[in-house]
Amino acid sequence: MKEFELKYGCNPNQKPAKIYMADGEELPIEILNGKPGYINFLDAFNSWQLVKELKEALGMPAATSFKHVSPTSAAVGVPMSDALKRACFVDDIEGLDDSPIALAYARARGTDRMCSFGDWVALSDVCDEVTARMLKREVSDGIIAPGYTPEALEILKSKRKGSYNIVKIDPDYVPEKQEKKQVYGITFEQGRNDFKIDKELLNNIVTDNKNLTEEAKRDLIIALITLKYTQSNSVCFAKDGQAIGVGAGQQSRIHCTRLAGGKADVWHLRQHEKVLNLPFLPTVGRPDRDNTIDVYISDDYEDVLADGVWQTLFSEKPEPLTKEEKRAYLDTITGVALGSDAFFPFGDNIERAAKSGVSYIAEPGGSIRDDNVIATCNKFDMVMAFTGMRLFHH
Repeated sequence: MKEFELKYGCNPNQKPAKIYMADGEELPIEILNGKPGYINFLDAFNSWQLVKELKEALGMPAATSFKHVSPTSAAVGVPMSDALKRACFVDDIEGLDDSPIALAYARARGTDRMCSFGDWVALSDVCDEVTARMLKREVSDGIIAPGYTPEALEILKSKRKGSYNIVKIDPDYVPEKQEKKQVYGITFEQGRNDFKIDKELLNNIVTDNKNLTEEAKRDLIIALITLKYTQSNSVCFAKDGQAIGVGAGQQSRIHCTRLAGGKADVWHLRQHEKVLNLPFLPTVGRPDRDNTIDVYISDDYEDVLADGVWQTLFSEKPEPLTKEEKRAYLDTITGVALGSDAFFPFGDNIERAAKSGVSYIAEPGGSIRDDNVIATCNKFDMVMAFTGMRLFHH
């Protein structure tokens, strides 16, 4: 297949639309089911690059959940605790512990479930039956992977009344070194961002504390590779083998940090005992549970506990999760890794990061206020590495 005609572009009025190879060669994909659209393919090709690079950097199966050309999360196939399985709604999945790619998907899809609603999924490895069973019950637009087992393909083809978008990509495909795009009829050309992110990038530790653990290096690499494919400005929090908070597309870095930190806090609070034990009625669906949990964790929790509301959601009225309880719980969190796609201009970003349990940071450095940022890290006994490389993505 040398080109694929699309229903329309970004919006229904943008016709005609298609994808094709500029050199006339075959596309490096097979469309096994459905008819992906313009934005689907933008998500597919960006998300595939992310998981491919994560797999190459860490040697572990990787997955990501994409929405509007940015990842909601990315993860590698690390075992999950029972609490995390419950928080990600996968504690009932048979065979999960035996499938590294399924573990990666469960983490990536379960991190920010509200933002992942209607997502595009990318897997670094062949999609197996366990992963397909999880994916089938989620609201999702499509998936890209290097292959599918026959059982997985059969399950996914039955999704969305048979219209689910399934794309197979050639894992050996290597794009041209130069890439082009048009804006307002004007062609832009640049070299592809093939900068390699690995543990060597974290050697320049500029803080007093230089104890960067292997787990922290893994999580910083996950954060940095996630940022490489996130619309800038962007900041990413990572923990335990997964991105737990992505702040994308903000004009101010502190707003990136606040957005990502808030998402990371919600991810942690979803594992609070009160949240895990919310007495949902069996008739409440998964999306409604996600929305309810989000409101319950927020300062608007009284909305879901009001008379006439909680009766439609719970078998009994749950106790609120107070501000004091949330703060006390979050104060126990440590070991979170934080990556930034450009330098931090002020120490306020570090102050905000500390509130979400950040212990490790990787950022390019190069600000005229680097000394202030380093001093703020030292105040909290954080480890910070200067990578020397900006990771803007537009």
